[in-house]
Amino acid sequence: MNDEPEGSEPAEANVSRETLASVFGADEDRIALAEGYVGLLSTIGIERGLIGPREVPRLWGRHVLGSAVVEEAIPRESDVIDVGSGGGLPGIPLAIARPDLWVTLVEPMQRRVDFLDEVIAALGLENVEVLRARAEEVDPRGKADVVVSRAVAPLGKLAGWCLPLARVGGVMLAIKGQSAAEEIERDARAVRRLGGGPARIIVCGESKLSDPVFPVPATVVEIERVK
Repeated sequence: MNDEPEGSEPAEANVSRETLASVFGADEDRIALAEGYVGLLSTIGIERGLIGPREVPRLWGRHVLGSAVVEEAIPRESDVIDVGSGGGLPGIPLAIARPDLWVTLVEPMQRRVDFLDEVIAALGLENVEVLRARAEEVDPRGKADVVVSRAVAPLGKLAGWCLPLARVGGVMLAIKGQSAAEEIERDARAVRRLGGGPARIIVCGESKLSDPVFPVPATVVEIERVK
């Protein structure tokens, strides 16, 4: 699993049905898929070394829900690429929350790719594929509507990986923590050079904070590819 954004840690591992429904919809099948994914992360994910045992109490709040709420920023029926997917974050929660999306999980490490393939098969997800590659090796480039990432690298470096994968008019969405504004200012020149427009911070999940397991919304840097 890639490093997670900064934020408060939930005290409990349980999450209410109301919160699950607010993020994944009232469809019990979708909620069951999210529960199944967390179950795989907390068992096989630990066995394979993708996450540490100490992350288990934070799987819902910090990792899965914090990824899924980014769907608020994604238009319907988008072609989405998740760069550096790791254990499937944010791509798998997005695919569960939004069955209208097509999600490609890009991950270079074979053991992580094997895990992702097993998750997709176990959950029966039909709108997800896995591609073993680095971002710069992905072909075709310049086709995705949305390119997502989760704390993979500093913004300037990340833009070099993500923006070339997006179509002109498409966007990259980088889930960040408290460093978002600082990174935007520091890397603005690099982003422009790579064809990105002005970066802006959007906050996802603010309306879904009634549950103590999900105390912090997702801070996302959005950059449109303008050329």
